Amino acid sequence: MKQPISLGKYRSLQQCSTPRGAISVLALDQRGNLRQLLNASDPKAVSYDQMVGFKTEVIAALSSSATAVLLDPEFGAAQCIASGALAGSAGLLVAAEATGYSGDPTARQTKLLPDWSIAKTARMGANAVKLLAYYHPDSPSAAEIEALIRQVAADCAAAELPLFLEPLSYSLDPDQSKLPADERRRVVIETARRLTPLGADILKAEFPLDVSADADESRWYDACAELTAASVIPWVLLSAGVAYEVFLKQVTVACQAGASGVAVGRAVWQEAAKVQGAERSAFLASTARERMQRVTALCDALATPWISAFETPVIADQWAATY
Repeated sequence: MKQPISLGKYRSLQQCSTPRGAISVLALDQRGNLRQLLNASDPKAVSYDQMVGFKTEVIAALSSSATAVLLDPEFGAAQCIASGALAGSAGLLVAAEATGYSGDPTARQTKLLPDWSIAKTARMGANAVKLLAYYHPDSPSAAEIEALIRQVAADCAAAELPLFLEPLSYSLDPDQSKLPADERRRVVIETARRLTPLGADILKAEFPLDVSADADESRWYDACAELTAASVIPWVLLSAGVAYEVFLKQVTVACQAGASGVAVGRAVWQEAAKVQGAERSAFLASTARERMQRVTALCDALATPWISAFETPVIADQWAATY
């Protein structure tokens, strides 16, 4: 059954997708992880100017090859608009959360970015909000995270901004930082089942299998199809730092199984963080751009359009007076 959607959200999603409704987001909202990539030996030494410089250079080179970009309010979103780096053809998603997590590693808490708001996101001209939430359905913090998602979804609804929800799984075993391979499918799919009815518009989902432990692409498809069935909203696949060629295989399977596109970051641009100057510019203008173009074309060819999940807004006589 199709979901109702407000006119503002409908228009914003149009601006973040291809004409047929495929989503190909270039993600560069990383903060702590990007510092680590730029200076692995001393991430804290990475300056504000270095962070902004890297983001604006990547966005200038690649944003015209994506349908939208995802940036953070601290180092990327306003800076890329003001500098002209962000292509006018690309939609803009802005992250709402503070980087990292607080609380116990087995009961992680997500915090919103201080001094930022959904209202500010709307005011700056962004097309959508992204909320990353650390989540495990069996964690003691699950109910708290669900309440946060409802709050942010309500704020987005009031502003008529679509909410892209990105749940990140983790292990409840304090000796493991990531989910074991045999648990990943259950957690990713149960997370979609629990969180997608809470008011978000697009789910940014992890691939529901550990492909390094399972090379059978028929099982990949089955897991992605199960994720499609579990989510009551369209979903896009996040790259989660996997190698580009592996990600292409994941994208193909996910889109064939019902995904509406991708949000891809490090798989496209991560090598640029290891070089500087002319070498960085050359990589972004060639290899990275070709990667982004290929991902966007693949999504446009194979993805299930997000439009198919929502009712087209009906505009009746006297609409303007009652809006």
